[in-house]
Amino acid sequence: MNATELLSLLTLERLDSNLFRGQNQDIGAVAVFGGQVLGQALMAAGETVEGREAHSMHAYFLRPGDKTVPIIYDVERVRDGGSFTTRRVVAIQRGEPIFILSVSFQKAEEGFCHQADMPEVPAPEDLPCESELRMAMADTLPEDRRAFFTSVRPVEMRPIYPHDLWEKSDRPPEQGFWIRVNTKVPDSPLLHRALLAYTSDFYLMGTALRPHGERFSSDGMLAASLDHAMWFHREFRMDEWVLYMMESTSASGSRGLNFGKFYRRDGTLVASCTQEGLIRMARMPVE
Repeated sequence: MNATELLSLLTLERLDSNLFRGQNQDIGAVAVFGGQVLGQALMAAGETVEGREAHSMHAYFLRPGDKTVPIIYDVERVRDGGSFTTRRVVAIQRGEPIFILSVSFQKAEEGFCHQADMPEVPAPEDLPCESELRMAMADTLPEDRRAFFTSVRPVEMRPIYPHDLWEKSDRPPEQGFWIRVNTKVPDSPLLHRALLAYTSDFYLMGTALRPHGERFSSDGMLAASLDHAMWFHREFRMDEWVLYMMESTSASGSRGLNFGKFYRRDGTLVASCTQEGLIRMARMPVE
């Protein structure tokens, strides 16, 4: 899938005033990619709001999505207040919810302002492209995982630590990427937020595996997103470089908790996210 196809993927068909249909794109994963559902659900919610921008979203993944069946997004207009608007979105396949999302929108206003500093990292021009690294190590992957790791992705990603991207040895629970969409994106804050939500699901969950010498490519690894939250602080463009820094603060009970921060190239913090994911080895006993 190229960047133009990604923009098309996030363009939903409107079936009714609060009902939308989205198509799927196969990126080699077993089920529908979680970032796709995050982005499409945010677009569905935003289509029912005027004059306000999304500032936070909280989602739960309930069932694996079927790549062969379109997804229906049912938007509930929970509240339209003086400053904030709330929407709830249920993603449905075959009559069953596979995903739920709550989104809050806010009208523009001024207030207190501070942010965490951006870390010093190499410039994207000085780093290799992640897709080239994936292709170079394809022969070392289990056959059942090769399609996912070698698929063409619509977002360019350049790893801050390219030398240990897939090393199965102990590493600190942190990683980072420069990210951007390699095509001109329309001037729609909602679309840029949806693109960031889509991209935020790449690699985040795997941060919790790094201290344990395991990766998604490990034999017997079962991994799935459980929930995902994002906060949008300031404006940004996804057709310009954005730094995505990730860290994991805890892993326990076959779950890993991960956090992410997004910075514009000028050092401005534009968004934050967190995700808890299931990380279970098939050989581990299950109660």
